Amino acid sequence: MMIGCGRAGEPAQPPHGEPVTDKPISSLPPLEPTSNRLSGAPSASVKPPASSPPPDEAIDSLTALRSFVDPDELSVVFQPIVSLRRRELYAYEALVRCSVPELRAPPVLFDKAVDNGCTGRLGRMIREIGVPLAAGLPLFVNIHPRELSEGWLIQPDDPVFGHDDDVFLEVTESVPLSHSDLCSGVLKEVCTRGGVHLVVDDLGAGYSNLKHIADLEPAIVKLDRQLVAGIDHNRRQRELVSAVVDLCVRLGAEVVAEGIETPEECRAVIDTGAHYGQGYLFARPAFPAPLVQWPGDEKPTDPPPATERSD
Repeated sequence: MMIGCGRAGEPAQPPHGEPVTDKPISSLPPLEPTSNRLSGAPSASVKPPASSPPPDEAIDSLTALRSFVDPDELSVVFQPIVSLRRRELYAYEALVRCSVPELRAPPVLFDKAVDNGCTGRLGRMIREIGVPLAAGLPLFVNIHPRELSEGWLIQPDDPVFGHDDDVFLEVTESVPLSHSDLCSGVLKEVCTRGGVHLVVDDLGAGYSNLKHIADLEPAIVKLDRQLVAGIDHNRRQRELVSAVVDLCVRLGAEVVAEGIETPEECRAVIDTGAHYGQGYLFARPAFPAPLVQWPGDEKPTDPPPATERSD
């Protein structure tokens, strides 16, 4: 199932061309500090999409969502993804936060949405909050597997299609195992509209089937923290990650190493050939989008307040 979102067989290049900026990442300004909740997002709306899902279904999904969380209880924070070779900002990832105590963990929030049949509505609402706040910057957005079957993501008025820079849709590496045909069809339609790229997330988190990377042709593959933690102390782990990075490059994908927390891990990750990095070492998820502290800088640049660890 070749869906055309990547460039298998070609040397890996940045999926959206030139780097975001030539400035050092420590000099970049944060995003404008407008509200990161639905009521403050410029394109925020709780109206159903113009086409499918049918209006009744869309209204029902909003009712189902409001049965356990109010839209005002949702917000979005941002974490930078950096170019390890160029020491520059590459993109931001949008991460949902919920103020309801029992739904603070994003997996729990989405499990609740799955149980209530409103996963697509929840994902759409998160994009309505986060995408407008990242104007002018490449943005990574997480997509839950269930969203691929609920018809929301393919709507022409979805915020990802109005974004003024590239959008990277992250789907967990386990998705193709249970949603292979549907995953292929939906992602193909979305990615062929231009400016939208596929990211296979969480490689190494326990569902590893490398054939799906070849089948899906992602532009980027994200290595799970399990492959990164302690990599500076484990030669065999470094060899494994180097081999995975080489395979991804041969398949036309670039690699993001997630969960980098120490300068030593960062140096080891760079030695494996990984293109990009993400983790507490550079910045914690925050709003407004945080500036980046590069290892070795003399002083931090507006470090964000402590917040819970990103997914």
